Amino acid sequence: MPSPEPSPSFKLRAAELRDVQPIVGLIRELAEFEQLTHLLQVTPEKLRPHLFGERPVAEAMVAEIDDGASKGEVAAFALFFTNFSTFLAQPGLYLEDLFVRPTHRKLGIGQALLRRLAELAVERGCGRFEWSVLDWNANAIGFYERMGATVMPDWRICRVTGDALRDLGGGKA
Repeated sequence: MPSPEPSPSFKLRAAELRDVQPIVGLIRELAEFEQLTHLLQVTPEKLRPHLFGERPVAEAMVAEIDDGASKGEVAAFALFFTNFSTFLAQPGLYLEDLFVRPTHRKLGIGQALLRRLAELAVERGCGRFEWSVLDWNANAIGFYERMGATVMPDWRICRVTGDALRDLGGGKA
């Protein structure tokens, strides 16, 4: 009887400059999954300064496949930044996006990324770790709840973009 195929292993690490292109590719896959490609404006040139420029405003973790034919492939990312809770008077960690390539799901990558970011939030003295999830993504909601998250039913995201943002900002660029 042949021995079973070993399941691929992975390692988590802070994103590096060389990861910008793979992260942008994963962001495109996420936009396709969420059916939001019409909103997509990300390019490596636009993302790079925000992660690795003079004044970075976000950070990213990646999961890299650690064995087999996919060794070295960036299979997942989590992009996050510091926010602040006035009620807690503490910083928080906000997860903007987490995406695991479908071919690498069920390996524990998403769970490992969430645990690592929670650990980072604790290390940094954050009062909370939070993110948003689309209401139709039942699989993600169930996964997050199993990880200990509470989906906040009474809160709605407010967003101002594009012309409305310019108008609200007094027309100044």
